[in-house]
Amino acid sequence: MHVGQFSSFGVDSLEFVERSTPQPGPGEVLVRVHAISLNYRDLLMVKGLYNPKLKLPRIPCSDGAGEVAAVGEGVTRWKTGDRVAGIFMQNWLDGPLTPAKSKGALGGDIDGMLAEYVVLRDTGLVRLPEHLSFAEAATLPCAAVTAWNALATGRLKSGATVLILGTGGVSIFALQLARMMGVRVLGISGSSAKLERARALGLDAGLNYRETPAWDRWALEQTGGEGVDLVIEVGGVGTLPRSLGAIRMGGVIAQIGVLAGAAEPLPLALILHKQVRIQGIYVGSRKDFEEMNKAITLAGMRPVAELFPWSQVRQVMARMEKAAHFGKLVLTVE
Repeated sequence: MHVGQFSSFGVDSLEFVERSTPQPGPGEVLVRVHAISLNYRDLLMVKGLYNPKLKLPRIPCSDGAGEVAAVGEGVTRWKTGDRVAGIFMQNWLDGPLTPAKSKGALGGDIDGMLAEYVVLRDTGLVRLPEHLSFAEAATLPCAAVTAWNALATGRLKSGATVLILGTGGVSIFALQLARMMGVRVLGISGSSAKLERARALGLDAGLNYRETPAWDRWALEQTGGEGVDLVIEVGGVGTLPRSLGAIRMGGVIAQIGVLAGAAEPLPLALILHKQVRIQGIYVGSRKDFEEMNKAITLAGMRPVAELFPWSQVRQVMARMEKAAHFGKLVLTVE
């Protein structure tokens, strides 16, 4: 079988090699992979910026969808032909995250999904929403579950206001899922064209931050001076000061990404004065994934993705690094 791997750090080191097709052992499932989606974490992993001590060679990519090709002894949850996706952390099935549950992340602690076939534990899979293609479903394990849990931290009521930063995978999923909940969504982007695409998905109001850098003031104006209820914070220390300016008193900032470096001092006093809760989000459990899939199925929601053949994985990672994409980037297995 073909496998994508890197034996040294750097996107240029990504290569396809031949390996023997693995066989499932007791309690394991062999999955034929049809599509893989990329996350910014995958790029950092390949470049050696996420874990410089990562054991190499490593098969990258946490997200993939396919069908069960074979099951090992004792497996009763799955049968040949079932459409499945792997969960991000193979040990996190339910409940709050613990150090033990955080181990076994695909494409990091263990080999990921950039392969024609992968063997996963029978507990480390979820069933795909029937209305989604493999390419659409491959986008769900990391970005969608992260957005789902980020929205949950806000304990949002219908009519609440959420602010999304940018138009990448997590932000667009947050937009789609929030609209399913009857929540108002504001968004910022450095591209007016991307904001127009987001409006077509239900974005209530958008702002080009390159033209108007003070987007925190804009968010306050959009909410009558009160501030937004929840910020989907994918930037990091570079955007957190303005997120604190945009949030209402008692609001929640769901801290997800670390994309932007510090541009100004962090206004710690605002955290106190506004009684803001900053909640770190690290994907979610298998149960979270399953509950999200039920909601997606009921709503008939379809992820937004750009598709490429998996032979172009280097070029697609370069596209991600340039933030040229909208929604998710997906590799289809040829």
